[in-house]
Amino acid sequence: MLRAGRVVFGEMDAVVFGRPAAAAIADEARQYGAERVFLMASGTLNRTTDEITKVRRALGNRFAGIFDRMPPHTPRRAVIEAAAAAREAAADLIATIGGGSVTDGAKAVQLCLANGIQSADELDDYRPVKGADGTLGPPPSKLLSVRQITVPTTLSAGEFSAIAGVTDERRHVKELFRHPQIIPRVVMLDPAVTVQTPEWLWLSTGIRAVDHCVEGICSGEANPFADAHALHGLALLTRGLPRVKADPSDLEARLDCQIGSWLSMGPLAGGVPMGASHGIGYVLGAVFDIPHGHTSCIMLPAVMRWNKPVNAERQALVAAAMGHSGEDASEVLDAFIAGLGMPRSLGAVQVAREDFPRIAEQAMATPWVPRNPRAITQPAQVHEILDLAA
Repeated sequence: MLRAGRVVFGEMDAVVFGRPAAAAIADEARQYGAERVFLMASGTLNRTTDEITKVRRALGNRFAGIFDRMPPHTPRRAVIEAAAAAREAAADLIATIGGGSVTDGAKAVQLCLANGIQSADELDDYRPVKGADGTLGPPPSKLLSVRQITVPTTLSAGEFSAIAGVTDERRHVKELFRHPQIIPRVVMLDPAVTVQTPEWLWLSTGIRAVDHCVEGICSGEANPFADAHALHGLALLTRGLPRVKADPSDLEARLDCQIGSWLSMGPLAGGVPMGASHGIGYVLGAVFDIPHGHTSCIMLPAVMRWNKPVNAERQALVAAAMGHSGEDASEVLDAFIAGLGMPRSLGAVQVAREDFPRIAEQAMATPWVPRNPRAITQPAQVHEILDLAA
């Protein structure tokens, strides 16, 4: 039987790399004819560095306002606050500079502006819906009139997807909002601005990108397009991250990491699902407020060990891409993550064994656990993975 698949390139216009963030944002704003550019920025970056001041100066009269209060995991209430501020500023373009929570927040703000959403509860109507084929897709929505351009300062790579992860604080659940236009029109990769990113955040989100690559490669639904991106992205990331740890001023190494992060999204663009590491990670983030980079550091090797009986051949590709042909991929990953000084167990982030049943139950409802390459049909199997990561 011939392999079949579908690669979705999305509504992103361009990726710009190696240019200073302020100049790139101003140039892209001019190209789109934007006159009211609303900034969504990392609060720390705004308060403790001059990077946001540089952007405002470069925008000049095009600068319309700023929101710099997006908490981790993008809670609904903050999305509504940011949307209200953008609406008040009469924004015609949103420019973000910050990590994944800021990027996802702006994606959701676009949805709010287009559909007149003014309360957290109203977001309920824009959750994904199942199509006739059983796959999740966006619900009916108006076309987005205010779009986004993005300068990421971490490596989580959410800027390359048309999905916004937003936490529903009522239920402590992270939900994925989808719309083809919420992918940023332009992503600008500036390694110099990332020197301001705390080391733990840069390295851990780098492992999040590694997680994209590895789960894509090891999926039972992998394809050649996805493999080409993920294997090269994995090689760039696993070469670049230790170099940045050794020398934080190494901009070439940082750019390697950024390009590796970009390539890590090839599997998702190629229709390849993520697996249990991502699914369990969503629960750990929403319920226990664990950064997603750290959830990947903890869960990925454990998931690899649990999955090995069904995909050892695919896991061998991971070890080879990391320069360790013939070795056990989960052990290679474990040693690599440990070498970066990242947390290696659930106990290290204060998740106790008595929490495992709750995590296992909630993980079953995520989009990715049911798509894990080794079938997971009941919470007890998730519990087995959690035991390996304890």
